[in-house]
Amino acid sequence: MLTRRSFVAFGAMAGLAACASPPSEPVSRAIAPPPIPSLPRFYGAITDEPYPISAVQEGILSPDLWRQEVVNRWPSYAPGTIVIDPDAAVLHFVETPDLAMRYGVSVGAAGFAWQGTARLQFQREWPRWKVPATMIERKPELEPYSVANGGMDPGPGNPMGARALYLFQNGVDTLYRVHGDASPRELGKAVSSGCIRMLNQDVIDLYDRAIHGASVIVLPSMKPQGLAQVY
Repeated sequence: MLTRRSFVAFGAMAGLAACASPPSEPVSRAIAPPPIPSLPRFYGAITDEPYPISAVQEGILSPDLWRQEVVNRWPSYAPGTIVIDPDAAVLHFVETPDLAMRYGVSVGAAGFAWQGTARLQFQREWPRWKVPATMIERKPELEPYSVANGGMDPGPGNPMGARALYLFQNGVDTLYRVHGDASPRELGKAVSSGCIRMLNQDVIDLYDRAIHGASVIVLPSMKPQGLAQVY
């Protein structure tokens, strides 16, 4: 029998139930991206160079930026031609009409990038870094490493890294280089000083394949804002 006392209690309980939050929906957990696979052995430490080269750290370098043989997208280009795609941040070395070796790179930031067809004029192992006057105008602290002062000694700390390929156009130095000493974290991005940076392990491999006098083609960027920039 429903008494007045039990009726009031029942009403109070119903009111509390009406104000309670509805049951929450099941929380969906974000799916973690798959782990980056272990690096190929050729990204290990190099100990037989004049200066030590550290191994590339695991878990940083995406597989699409690893050195690898791929289908040649430019079968009409002569073997030895180097094609750089700044939007994809990759460099292709043409091996045959069918195959090319592809490397991940970092490229010039907006306002400092270069494009066109150049000639591989010469190459250097562990080059000196001779800072051009245009860069010294922006960064006067680099004056000690100017061309007039002989540049920076090779070795650790020199941003040219283990190898450099020098690009000329119509017999004139473009002042742009393909060189080493890239950080794995900057591959696929734009760097403020321009040029084409590679991992030291990769630029050594490219140096050994490169052909004197070959064409170096830097494709125009289709992205006005460029890639993500590192300053």
